[in-house]
Amino acid sequence: MTNPHADSPPPPTAHQGTHERTFHGDTVTDEYQWLIDKDNPQTVSYLEAENAFTDRATAHLSELRDTIFNEIKRRTRETDLSVPSRKGEYWYYTRTEEGRQYGISCRVPVRPGETDPPSIEDAGDRADEQVLLDGNALAEGKDFFALGTFDVSVDGNWLAYSTDFSGDERFTLRVKDLRTGEVLADEVPDTSYGSAWSADGSALFYTTVDEAWRPHRVWRHTVGRPATDDVKVFEEPDERFWVGVGLTRSEKFLVIEASSKITSEVRVLPAETPEAEWIVIAPREHGVEYSIEHHGHRFLVLHNRDAEDFALAYTSADAPGDWVDLIPHEPGTRLESVDAFARHIVISQRRDGLTGLRVIGDGSTDSYEMEFPEPIYNVGLAGNPEYDTTTVRLSYASMVTPDSVYDVDLVTRSMVLRKQRPVLGGYEPDDYEQFREWATAPDGTRVPISIVARKDTPRNGSAPALLYGYGSYETSIDPYFSIARLSLLDRGVVYAIAHVRGGGEMGRRWYEEGKLLAKMNTFTDFVACAQALVREGWTSPQRLVARGGSAGGLLMGAIANLAPEEFAGIVAEVPFADPLNTILDPSLPLTVTEWEEWGNPIESADVYAYMKSYSPYENVAKLQYPRILAMTSLNDTRVGFHEPAKWIARLRAVAPDGDYLLKTEMGAGHAGPSGRYDAWKEEAFVLSWTLDVLGLAD
Repeated sequence: MTNPHADSPPPPTAHQGTHERTFHGDTVTDEYQWLIDKDNPQTVSYLEAENAFTDRATAHLSELRDTIFNEIKRRTRETDLSVPSRKGEYWYYTRTEEGRQYGISCRVPVRPGETDPPSIEDAGDRADEQVLLDGNALAEGKDFFALGTFDVSVDGNWLAYSTDFSGDERFTLRVKDLRTGEVLADEVPDTSYGSAWSADGSALFYTTVDEAWRPHRVWRHTVGRPATDDVKVFEEPDERFWVGVGLTRSEKFLVIEASSKITSEVRVLPAETPEAEWIVIAPREHGVEYSIEHHGHRFLVLHNRDAEDFALAYTSADAPGDWVDLIPHEPGTRLESVDAFARHIVISQRRDGLTGLRVIGDGSTDSYEMEFPEPIYNVGLAGNPEYDTTTVRLSYASMVTPDSVYDVDLVTRSMVLRKQRPVLGGYEPDDYEQFREWATAPDGTRVPISIVARKDTPRNGSAPALLYGYGSYETSIDPYFSIARLSLLDRGVVYAIAHVRGGGEMGRRWYEEGKLLAKMNTFTDFVACAQALVREGWTSPQRLVARGGSAGGLLMGAIANLAPEEFAGIVAEVPFADPLNTILDPSLPLTVTEWEEWGNPIESADVYAYMKSYSPYENVAKLQYPRILAMTSLNDTRVGFHEPAKWIARLRAVAPDGDYLLKTEMGAGHAGPSGRYDAWKEEAFVLSWTLDVLGLAD
């Protein structure tokens, strides 16, 4: 339990005046709206007071936090190297060093006759290693550090990279001459993620954001010139659409993609003529999403036109026009992405809640699907910068198998294991088991649950458990391996993932049935999964903690109101806890782009009423809530820190007998602390609190 001797929390409001809003005849009073202003010293003081209270309330867990941090650290090979990937005449890799927070990006030349990547040991010891970027040097003296782009030019001479030192996801773009090591003077402030080089390396394309943090412009930068000379090549006026820029794997075409949640439009430009006019592959059509990849004389087009789970077609690269079917729509098999190589096409897909890979040979519609031995797993392509190759790299993991890197010969179908993530300290996969359970939602839908536990875990309801969920944006939380999770499993905790609707685990329909005016399915699915764990003997409500972040944090807030009796504790990380007020304010970052996900409560009374019915903040009541830990970051531009701050304040005021904690990172963004050791400490904080709720802190 929380330390009973901890001082009282801050008062639930340092009242700055009440905010009222009226929509569709409904006037709602918001006494905590003042917390939205992070420049207000009283807001900062309030957050600091909450942090101080959380520190005091969890002080009794300090030894356990240190223990878990050291468990994560001891199980991790701190000095390590990724499997080198070939691009052009170099092998590229990232290495880490013990005691240092960030990775170091490097390359070594390809030796004559060398076809396989150098061994991890050899690559790390070579005298001809060139350090491209050392994150530790860049982050020196900074509380936060993140890269927005890391992009080597086609000829290997230039590196474009961008940095963020606050967590607000606005980056400063720079260019480094890899022949001399010089960082050029022409830097570009306030850029977004991603970049793309022209074929000759003379021009660099990048994006910038508007006041709502929406990437909306694409610019062309000439290397060696000041940013003031940059040319705007595209601007997206529709506030629902984001833009991104990239280069095809063949390095023949630059690509601009403009996408809303349900519609997309793609433009291409030959990379050899960076100042020419961009060509539209197909004009945007409401509700039609498509993406392209260059493949010889054609563009492959992955699309959902009359194809709910997507189909694959192609069109001429010389004169894009009609789409010709290559893989027709197959309901229940969701085609997620396509990767083109000189003589093969690889399609990433999912079926029955599992990821998979399908291969098509050049000049043929015959295909085969790769097979994997475990009942639940997660597989996908990993990198693969080379176009002219018959070997591809994939990543594979399950809840018991550590992250593994394989090279696959697409002709012979043979697989070579290049690396499996080392887990130090004697980890034995056979000590653990993974399972697939199914819950039944109130409307009869079967919802999959992925479970991992030690083999000796009892099935009589006595085991503690943690249930994780997300359920938005068609994002799938596939079975994955976690070193940190072992600190729970080895203490007898069952770990489960609820694959609820709103995600993409079971195809596009799974997503459609968990958004807009069907969003409630996400929340009732999760409760059904919790009840299934109890019914099948995995745990009991008194020994079950729920966890989710961002839109999954909305899920956490919703189930707290919907079924508080089903959980002993709830961890809500950067939670979207105040969705109605946020989606009602078009001036806030990303609001307009979100209307196709949640609905527009400004225009629709039905959407307004529906969102109000599930918003965690709007539905706080005088209930007996489970223990709640809310985590946020001051510089988060995706989910404002004020949302969990307001939610916790209202919980304290309306249901004062509960146990609620708010922890705010004062110098980070949506993803929390940026350094790996800091991230481990943050995870140790969450896991120690979880174990405390489960009665396992001693």
